[in-house]
Amino acid sequence: MADRSKTLIEICHQAGHLAARYFGEQDKLVIDHKGHQDFVSQADRNVELLTRDLLLKAFPDDAIVGEEHAPSEGTSGFTWVIDPIDGTTNFVNGIPAWTVVVAGVQDGATQIGVIHDPCNAETFVAVRGGGATLNGAPLQLQDIRPLSQGTVGVGYSNRVDDRGILRLVSGLIDDGAMFYRNASGALSLAYVAAGRLLGYSEEHMNAWDCLAGQLIVAEAGGRVEQQDADAMIRDGGRVVVGTSAVFDRLLEISETAFQKSP
Repeated sequence: MADRSKTLIEICHQAGHLAARYFGEQDKLVIDHKGHQDFVSQADRNVELLTRDLLLKAFPDDAIVGEEHAPSEGTSGFTWVIDPIDGTTNFVNGIPAWTVVVAGVQDGATQIGVIHDPCNAETFVAVRGGGATLNGAPLQLQDIRPLSQGTVGVGYSNRVDDRGILRLVSGLIDDGAMFYRNASGALSLAYVAAGRLLGYSEEHMNAWDCLAGQLIVAEAGGRVEQQDADAMIRDGGRVVVGTSAVFDRLLEISETAFQKSP
């Protein structure tokens, strides 16, 4: 897995370089709408194609699932899950808060994850059982602050009732927490692992947005709501992560907020 990690980091850097070239040419971007506040550009599609090609060359027997293109089958039992540009809304509006994200899944669990932020030259990496790093330096969460002394990242999904996010924000405020949304769920998860946010909550995320970040948080010493990675690839689901000090309370607030309205 260490060899896979080294190769994957290089692949994400190459993908990030291509994405950054597109980001620097905003006036030339061709943007399509997939749905309300759901954008895709030729950068998303071409960065994913490059990432797929590099993964296929390095690991020809593995399956690949990506946000923008049809899945490809493999024979090894290992699946790569790609989000070529997480934070496309930011990307197409010239906001430097987006990432290249790849996770590797086997036996229903994420084994490796990389979140690469080209704008800030930051690469977050985790290998199951091997810890998490930021640009090679270990990440170790030891934050004991309660919610009332920090900030929680929140995510908004147009796939669910928007009353959930309103109740979540209200619940966080009632607990004295600040809330933060940067429109890149993967980047927010990475910020939890780095100790910049106390936690993150979103009612529904797709696998390519969250699997890498969940592993990075867990390997940094945070707590993560447990899910089967294969089920997340198939259906997506709720994501709640946090430091050990806030996780239980954040999960309680999230469960209350995301209860289905009558």
